[in-house]
Amino acid sequence: MICSGPASAQTGQDKINALIASLSSIQDRIDNGSVLTVGAVGYADIGGVIVDGALNDGIITLEELNAYLTAKAAVLAHDYEIAQTAEQLFMQEYAGAMHNLDLAIDLLTSATTDIVMATSVMEAAAVADTSPEQTALQNMLQTDEYSIDAGEVDAYNDALAAVENYAQQAGAFMAAANNDSLTASIDSYAAASGFVIGNYTAITYTQSIDEFVITWADDGFASGWQGYLTTEMKGVSDIYAAGDYI
Repeated sequence: MICSGPASAQTGQDKINALIASLSSIQDRIDNGSVLTVGAVGYADIGGVIVDGALNDGIITLEELNAYLTAKAAVLAHDYEIAQTAEQLFMQEYAGAMHNLDLAIDLLTSATTDIVMATSVMEAAAVADTSPEQTALQNMLQTDEYSIDAGEVDAYNDALAAVENYAQQAGAFMAAANNDSLTASIDSYAAASGFVIGNYTAITYTQSIDEFVITWADDGFASGWQGYLTTEMKGVSDIYAAGDYI
C-alpha cells in the first residue's frame, strides 16, 4: 500500500518503498494483461467470443500512473546521505537490487509472453483431427507468433537467471541489514579503522559460501564476513511453496 502521508514526513526508504509499491501495481497490470492476452487469443483460435472489457484487468489506470510519477519524483528529490552504519549500507544495496529485480521481472514477463503465445498451439493441436484443422495448425506453426526460436529461448533463460540473481542479492542485503551481529561487526571494523562505511567502493555477496566482501578502496581497506545468513537460506522446495502460497 502506498503511504498517503505528506512527502515531508517520509524517510528516504519510505519513498523508495512507495516507488516499489507503485511499480508493483503496474507490474501486476502487465502480468494480468499478458495472461489475459494469451487466453483471449486461445479462445479466438477456437471460436470463443470474449466479453466486452475482458482484458480490463490489464489496463494501467491513471491513478496507478500518478502514484508512480509521484513516488519517482519523491525519490529523485530526496537527499540520500552517505551511509553511516552497516545497516544503512545494506538497505541502500537492497533498494538497488530491488530496482534491478523489477527491471528483470519486466524482461521476464515479456520473454514469457513470447513463449506462452507459442505454447498455446497445444490447444489447436489437441483438436486437430480433421484435414482442415491440421492444415490450419500447419499455418499457425509457420508464423512467428506461434513459433519458438533460439533467440526467444535465450531471452527467457537470461531473464529468469537475472531474476534469480537480483532476488538473491536483495534477500541477502535485507537479511544482512536485519542481522545485528553482522552489522555490529562491520560498524566496529569501520570505527577501529577510522573510515566512513558509506565510502565503500564495492560490495559482493556469494551465496555458495555465504560471504560478503566489502571494499573501501579509497581508504585502503577490504574485508569479508562469512556465515551470518545460514539460517535465512531458502531451497527450491521453499521457493515452490512460497510461489504456490502467494
